[in-house]
Amino acid sequence: MPLDFAKPTPPSDDKRWKVVQATMRRNGNRHDALIETLHTVQESFGYLDDDALRYVAVALRVPLSRAYGVATFYHFFRLKPAGKHTCVICTGTACYIKGANQILDSIQQAYGVKPGETTADGQVSVLTARCLGACGLAAAVVYDGEVAGKQEAGAVLERLEKWVAP
Repeated sequence: MPLDFAKPTPPSDDKRWKVVQATMRRNGNRHDALIETLHTVQESFGYLDDDALRYVAVALRVPLSRAYGVATFYHFFRLKPAGKHTCVICTGTACYIKGANQILDSIQQAYGVKPGETTADGQVSVLTARCLGACGLAAAVVYDGEVAGKQEAGAVLERLEKWVAP
């Protein structure tokens, strides 16, 4: 049975796929362009869904398991749509000692979300970081890209209340 090397078609006719295809073409559709291509997909669509991972894997001739492995290994990639806002809790040693776990526990109790999840209303994605490099500000939390130091669970919940729909 002959191999089919036909050019794969994108999952939809969305014009953003042209940007992804340009990235793959610029890299000669080589399998070692996987990470850059996944970055382009995420920049274009906001996250990597199953259809996107399948398309990129076929287009770059890599096993789907490899594409999925890369997408789940690197913290930067998301497999679900991100919330309108992000709350990143540092879990480095200094922040852990200063209450990062209590902050995470209080968020889970108040909103039912664990790290890596988004609130039911789609407003807030809760993430963790191994270390923000802001140990002097422990416990550090990043709200939509803005670092806040010496955070406690109550203050974090107060901040999130402004974002989460009643």
